Amino acid sequence: MPRDNAVPDLKFQPISMERWDDLRLLFGDRGASHGCWCMRWRLPRAAFESQRGEANKNALRIGIRSGKVFGILAYRDDRPVGWCSVGPRESFCGLNVSDLLAKVDDQPVWSVACLFIAKRHRRQGLCEALLRAAVDYAAQCGAQIVEGYPIKPRETDLKVPAAVTWAGLESVFAAAGFVEAARRVEMRPIMRFYIPEATDH
Repeated sequence: MPRDNAVPDLKFQPISMERWDDLRLLFGDRGASHGCWCMRWRLPRAAFESQRGEANKNALRIGIRSGKVFGILAYRDDRPVGWCSVGPRESFCGLNVSDLLAKVDDQPVWSVACLFIAKRHRRQGLCEALLRAAVDYAAQCGAQIVEGYPIKPRETDLKVPAAVTWAGLESVFAAAGFVEAARRVEMRPIMRFYIPEATDH
């Protein structure tokens, strides 16, 4: 069952080719950030860097067209306002070559790799709502653990630039019910949401 949405005027939908134009509108000409098009963790680093921009956009479109799980969109008044990249961890090849974000154990997990909120809708609780919706979506797809890799800002950081918070903030993951599973450096915990097993009534 979906959990309470902290932002009740939002609706969430899995990405599909029918919603491709909505994702393109949300990301804009910059592809969310410097031509990323949310392919940072889905491609080997060299390939990602070499095809920033239109090639990353095409790779994302091809992946969505193939039917693979790529993420969910948040809508407000029928307009796309947020995105969460979520899917089985094995979909994100870049995670497996990261020393900081290497596997915690051998349990199968889904990964939240990126969060993106339209500028005028930031600081309104959408990230937490997207995380909750991503967990619900993963649960519907059979996941038992959802994992994220947020940032913990330094105490001296008065304001964290949006450009470096695409992984989400530790405090927001905690508010959405995620708990720490590992921490190899102070500023980059690995956090998990353990989905309760369904029970028959």
